[in-house]
Amino acid sequence: MFNQHDINRDAFMLHGPLARLGYDWWWHSFTAQDEKTGEDKPFFIEFFICNPRLAEDEPVFGQLPANQKSGKRPSYLMVKVGCWGENHIQLHRFFSLKNTRIHGKAPYEVEAEDCYASETELRGSVSISSEEAAAHPEWMCDSGSISWDLKVNKKIAFNVGYGASKLFRDAEAFAMYWHAEGMKTEFSGTIICNGRKYIVTPKHCYGYADKNWGRDFTSPWVWLSSNCLVSKSTGKKLENSVFDIGGGRPKIYFVPLDRRLLGVFYYEGKEYDFNFSMLHLKVKTEFSFEERDDLVVWHVRQENTHAVMETEVQCRKCDMLLVNYEAPDGSKHHNRLWNGGNGWGTIKLYEKENDHLRLIDEIEAAHIGCEYGEYD
Repeated sequence: MFNQHDINRDAFMLHGPLARLGYDWWWHSFTAQDEKTGEDKPFFIEFFICNPRLAEDEPVFGQLPANQKSGKRPSYLMVKVGCWGENHIQLHRFFSLKNTRIHGKAPYEVEAEDCYASETELRGSVSISSEEAAAHPEWMCDSGSISWDLKVNKKIAFNVGYGASKLFRDAEAFAMYWHAEGMKTEFSGTIICNGRKYIVTPKHCYGYADKNWGRDFTSPWVWLSSNCLVSKSTGKKLENSVFDIGGGRPKIYFVPLDRRLLGVFYYEGKEYDFNFSMLHLKVKTEFSFEERDDLVVWHVRQENTHAVMETEVQCRKCDMLLVNYEAPDGSKHHNRLWNGGNGWGTIKLYEKENDHLRLIDEIEAAHIGCEYGEYD
């Protein structure tokens, strides 16, 4: 049911009240190979729009002391790009929304100067000097330069169902919405990072693309996904598989629910759905996050009426970023939001048979996109 593409959920969502107190972002992550050495390097590219109805001639930064004192809320397009691993960076380039072209219906398009994002293409550049980064802490970013020119082919979707349907979107029932139009995505093209050229190919990119929007973020904030999967029972790569887990503590009409996650394992064409909003599935979820000296570790157990998925993921701290966002109201509560693109781990997938579990497969996962953070 949930492997249903729906580009309407990828459309620009900041209409009505969300135009004055809302964000909308399109996230893309993938692995590229160094043109000279062949070494893997994971990257991310995101287009983040905040409070378009409050647009001024220049970007408005919520972290500027004067704006915080006066209660002035942020408004801009932020093009967020970076890489994980050795010499990891996150770079932010800001545009006034008065100077940004946004196609308001599906398929989405966002364009400002040389930066462009759509369902099928990504291109742009960001360059921040060390002097600029030091002089502008309100930019919340590092220094460096990255440019990119990519084609996008979204292969497998995670449609979370009625929770992000038009009815619930129009009612603004949830504080944060999620749709993964490309939980398995093929990217192709080139990316240049601090002078080094990287090649992106469909076969080795292990790509991912999703979208979040709403009026606030979630705490805790959880995300785990990969399509670089190998069956331990056969030793073969699973070519038509991907898993995706996300959520934390959703809010409906400003009332927080218990710790809950949305999850799916698309296993060689068969879906195992762990979606708490589908009441007939009777989903139960347990998850924890552990921060060690050199590693961070996720443990997730999800169960529905007919299956169980147990996921354990690790990622080296030295490969990760503490990613920065400010909320539409100008606050910044996530100051330790761990974010990585080269995690690894195992997934055990079971089906229920009467009173016991039958192991379908134990899967080794690599190139895992991973995230965890809680409000200060």
